[in-house]
Amino acid sequence: MRIDNSKAKELRQDFPIFSSRKNLVYLDNAATTQKPEAVIDAISDYYKSSNANIHRGVYKLSQEATEKYEASHKQVENFIGAGNNEVVFTRNATESINLVSYGFDRTFKGKNDIVLTEMEHHSNMVPWQQFAKRNNLRLKYIRVKEDFTLDYDDAEKKITDKTAIVAASHISNALGTVNDVKMICSLAAKSGALSLVDGAQGAAHSEVDVKSIGCDFYAFSGHKMLGPTGTGVLYGKKELLEAMAPFNFGGDMISKVTYEDAEWNSIPMKFEAGTPNISGGIALSEAIGYLKKAGMKSIERWENDLLKYAMENMKNVKKYNPGLGKSAGILSFNLDNVHAHDVASILDMHDVCIRGGHHCAMPLMNKLGVAGTARASFYLYNTYEDIDMLVKGINEAEKVFRR
Repeated sequence: MRIDNSKAKELRQDFPIFSSRKNLVYLDNAATTQKPEAVIDAISDYYKSSNANIHRGVYKLSQEATEKYEASHKQVENFIGAGNNEVVFTRNATESINLVSYGFDRTFKGKNDIVLTEMEHHSNMVPWQQFAKRNNLRLKYIRVKEDFTLDYDDAEKKITDKTAIVAASHISNALGTVNDVKMICSLAAKSGALSLVDGAQGAAHSEVDVKSIGCDFYAFSGHKMLGPTGTGVLYGKKELLEAMAPFNFGGDMISKVTYEDAEWNSIPMKFEAGTPNISGGIALSEAIGYLKKAGMKSIERWENDLLKYAMENMKNVKKYNPGLGKSAGILSFNLDNVHAHDVASILDMHDVCIRGGHHCAMPLMNKLGVAGTARASFYLYNTYEDIDMLVKGINEAEKVFRR
């Protein structure tokens, strides 16, 4: 599928929110995306015709629900190039990262460091801060350069044979920067360190092949890629998932229980304790099916076209973006001496939805010397007209605050 402005307008018809809110200009896709009818229907259809608990009933209805839920795991595996039983369902990317941080909560012999980047989302920073405290490790951060890209020379210096874990974002939610995670994971592997990629933006905005990237773990959320909230994914190499300890205990994650002890179930059930978000998992499969039909490369190209159009027309703002070819469809900006929240509020008066604030990246904002930024983020259903409305709203904000 080739997505252009005309096709994007056509795709909007698949999303009920744009029918119920005719004037909506939704440019907060890095926070969460809108849902197509197919995803909404999948949730409704499950409760209408397939509602039963999974893995536990011998009756037909339970078996049908189980088959649909497990088929969704396979859909995700195929989508990111994972092997059999290398995908665990979680609530979100945050839980996926925490799962790894607790699964390997132990002393690493001869390892002293955890290496992150200065552009990490809090979800890929705070868990490792706590991990470092529990295991008496120190944190190192790969530097962000003035052009908003990572300093890969600095990465080579900081990832050493003393490194236990390297955790880096695939795409920065605050800057739009697309990082060379393949290189970072290669450096980690050469140093004998584990690698985790925060793919919350990566899986939504680019074609992902975890085997090609070479990461040990890849985490992402369903709701940022047309799926329901409360759905997340952790990819892990099978041998590592086998070695990891679960941190959530209870029903369905066990194979045997006595009064004294328990044995764990096979992957992925080992990490999916209790009744999961069954309808959400099934609907996530529909979201991925929609994205595959549109084509991730087509989505990436269209976002790049939108980003180019926005950068060309937003002339009166300071941009925090590495530029075309180095960024996904995420553009952070500020008006001089105007708080990002004020800009977002003025835009809201024009039915334009953007995010204003620190974007769960407070250390990065401190490094940039700002309290926060305004952020417009694009997706396959956005159009040039959406950006025209964004520019119009920014111009209005400038008039209001320059009076």
